[in-house]
Amino acid sequence: MAGIVNYISESYNELKNHVTWTSWPEAQRLTILVAVFSIVFSLAIWGIDTLFSNVIEGYFEWVKS
Repeated sequence: MAGIVNYISESYNELKNHVTWTSWPEAQRLTILVAVFSIVFSLAIWGIDTLFSNVIEGYFEWVKS
């Protein structure tokens, strides 16, 4: 149990004293960038999925007739 407490204590000390944190404006800017990229990427994946779905559906309708 002492090992876990020591690990947590050293981790906290490392995060508090030795990690360089980004500034608040930069963190906000990067968060917005990630959100915009995620939305654009998800829309692209949705579009490709819809296109492939329509192509496959059309193929099976063609094979059925």
